Amino acid sequence: MLAVYSLSVLTTGCASYNAREITPAEIQIAQYEIPEAELLDVGVVVFSSPELTEEDAEEMGTHNRVRQSEGHFIPCHLRNTLQQSAHWGAVRVLPETGEAHDVVVNGEILESNGQTLVVRVTVTDATGKQWFEEVYEAEATGENYRDNIPWQKDAFQDLYNTISNEMAAYREMLTPEEIRAIRRVSQLKFARDFAPDAYGDYLEEDEDGQLQPKRLPADNDPMMLRLMTIREREYMFIDTLNQYYDGFYASMWPAYENWRKLDLTERLAREEVERSAWVRKVGGVLLVAAAIALEVYGGSSSSNILEGLLLLSGGQVFMSGLNISKQAEMHAAAIQELSESFGADMEPIFLDIQGQTHELSGTAQEQYRQWRQLLREIYLRETGIVPPDAVPEDAVEAPQA
Repeated sequence: MLAVYSLSVLTTGCASYNAREITPAEIQIAQYEIPEAELLDVGVVVFSSPELTEEDAEEMGTHNRVRQSEGHFIPCHLRNTLQQSAHWGAVRVLPETGEAHDVVVNGEILESNGQTLVVRVTVTDATGKQWFEEVYEAEATGENYRDNIPWQKDAFQDLYNTISNEMAAYREMLTPEEIRAIRRVSQLKFARDFAPDAYGDYLEEDEDGQLQPKRLPADNDPMMLRLMTIREREYMFIDTLNQYYDGFYASMWPAYENWRKLDLTERLAREEVERSAWVRKVGGVLLVAAAIALEVYGGSSSSNILEGLLLLSGGQVFMSGLNISKQAEMHAAAIQELSESFGADMEPIFLDIQGQTHELSGTAQEQYRQWRQLLREIYLRETGIVPPDAVPEDAVEAPQA
């Protein structure tokens, strides 16, 4: 009974995400130059991750601060992979979902360490149509950490390539008219967001709950032209934000790569130690059981001698297994220590915009919202319809485009 229990302890506890296992995949590069009018801009939102309790973090060998940092690292590398494919227009990392991009990628980190990466990815276009939602799981070995190239090749590159390829495959199924419709809805959504009174009724939902143009503004509509200028300013801010994400991503790469390599080494060593401990414990239990059987059914002096030897060796093997289990716990503690020291150093701190420094650390979403509010104030000023209390006296001066 004890041997069966030991086996169950060793083989249970693995999380199941109903994920699709990743196989080796080369990135699919566009075979022709896509016309400008058919390029879709992509926004990759900073990945989320469930808040981990201390127990969960210890069991997973990670830390909440590491996960937060990975939430920036993974979108940056996915953006770079999408850009390499040449299937898209501008690809940007977003602090949160906005209204300015044609296609938005949302992601959640379900598991991440040096050996395993599991992410849930949802891709949606501006009309609200979901292209796909998939949980991807990739396993890494020591071979995956050889010859990696910052910005280009990661230990889990096959996962990034798979996501890129599946997005490109979906885009290839769209007709030029469908692509232009997505771009048109994206523009009208931005206009509706900034000027709901003027453009609130330009879009409507179809029977599938997807947005479609109800009517279109004139080509020379001055208000729409002004709003598209505002949109370009938003892109400029996001591009500036991406420069800071890139700096963080680049500085994170060597530390993250080393941490994952060590994490993989620790995990493989721990698995080997636990397997060895289980074998020794089971062997010890069987030897002790054999000695007890001799005592019950034996009785001769020779059996007494054999019984003593079996009890002694069985006890030694059992204690050896316990000692190895303690070594496994030391490996787990080492992983946690690596995670904590790593997470403490990884966080963007400041964002400089038009000569003004803003603190970005932990508040990128808030800065993005403040910037969008500032853009609304710019729009109201330019249109001359500013309510008396719309812009506080201490409002920040709008930066020059």
